[in-house]
Amino acid sequence: MRGIIRRPVGWAERAGLRTGLRWKLSAAIALVAGLVAIALSLVVHNAARVSMLDNARDLANERVQVAQGNYERSGRVIFPNIKIDDPELPHVLREKVEEGRRASYVSDHRGGVPDIWAAVPAKDGHVLSLHSRFPDRSTDVMKDLDQALVIGSIAVVLGGSALGVLIGGQLSRRLRKAAAAAGQVANGETDVRVREAIGGVVRDETDDLARAVDAMADALRQRLEAERRVTADIAHELRTPVTGLLTAAELLPPGRPTELVLDRAKAMRTLVEDVLEVARLDSASERAELQDIVLGEFVARRVAAKDPAIAVRVVHESEVTTDPRRLERVLFNLLANAARHGKPPIEVTVEGRVIRVRDHGPGFPEALLAEGPSRFRTGSADRAGQGHGLGLTIAAGQARVLGARLTFRNVRPVGTPEHLPAEGAVAVLWLPEHAPTNTGSYPVLPRSGGTGG
Repeated sequence: MRGIIRRPVGWAERAGLRTGLRWKLSAAIALVAGLVAIALSLVVHNAARVSMLDNARDLANERVQVAQGNYERSGRVIFPNIKIDDPELPHVLREKVEEGRRASYVSDHRGGVPDIWAAVPAKDGHVLSLHSRFPDRSTDVMKDLDQALVIGSIAVVLGGSALGVLIGGQLSRRLRKAAAAAGQVANGETDVRVREAIGGVVRDETDDLARAVDAMADALRQRLEAERRVTADIAHELRTPVTGLLTAAELLPPGRPTELVLDRAKAMRTLVEDVLEVARLDSASERAELQDIVLGEFVARRVAAKDPAIAVRVVHESEVTTDPRRLERVLFNLLANAARHGKPPIEVTVEGRVIRVRDHGPGFPEALLAEGPSRFRTGSADRAGQGHGLGLTIAAGQARVLGARLTFRNVRPVGTPEHLPAEGAVAVLWLPEHAPTNTGSYPVLPRSGGTGG
């Protein structure tokens, strides 16, 4: 029956965000670089702080030892900042000193600068202690070190991001080239090779993917070509006996049986001719024989010859360069499809380079709309008298040769529930602005899937 090109779009595809490989790779490298930089910065900061505190404690211990010697020799404290039995001495440090040990202690100050304590027991039972702040020079050094670590971390993250963009960009370009080449292969350009399209000197997984796609395309091409040759050979072999059968049927005496035989013989001959035409279109060897025509006048004249009851409306006249024979074939197939599966009135509209054929039937079936025209599938539950499904397949193939675009849709007023039938079907042929230079230069419909009529 009918078919259109309509690909279902999922929620994720409508609402999801599409990001390039280069940005994903750059973000991953930047994240890893940032985590590594933070970890190393913390390690360096803590190591430097511990080292400076150890130096300060050692210095305090040396000073309190010198003060102890002087005190025990002279009986008085002559070293600056040395106190005897300081009441502010931390409890932890006092306990260690009372055990007869020399000890030092670091405590946190409100301003964030640590306090350094050192204490030692004297022979007379007193405790000599030294209380000092973390040196200002060391504090400045730590601030400078932290600043350098922050700057270094930012530089590492930015450098990692730039490296990710560079590496990801190269890989992304190769993948885009591979995708473009694969699209050309899917559109019927048999001489395209994905591996040659991506180029490059470095060999990686992209090359393996390209070779696999090339191998798959070659295998599919060979299989399709074999099927096409078998179909063409069978149809060609049937041509002679079918012609003989039709000739013999014409010699039968007049009557109802003769009419039935002639009708079936003509249908078989039409089927054989259509199969041969499909095989030729599948071979991608067909070329358009171009002429300049006035499109509206051409369509009106051909439709009037086909069926005077069909109305033709020319909204805007246009002169086009196309193949009149193939354009007529597309037009007649669309009209036949509308007459067979739609309901009158059938309307043809010409607007510039666009031809629309509309009927007022129930519209295209949903499965057929999603897949497009397909040979030997009519979409009808009853195949008897419903055609062989090649009409739209041939129309789509001839449109490709013309470099045109053939689309199909249902007429459904806004707000109409999906379960209600449509109010008609519209087939639209978009002729190209420039004359086609080779077959399939403007591919429009898949060769498989859907149904035709």
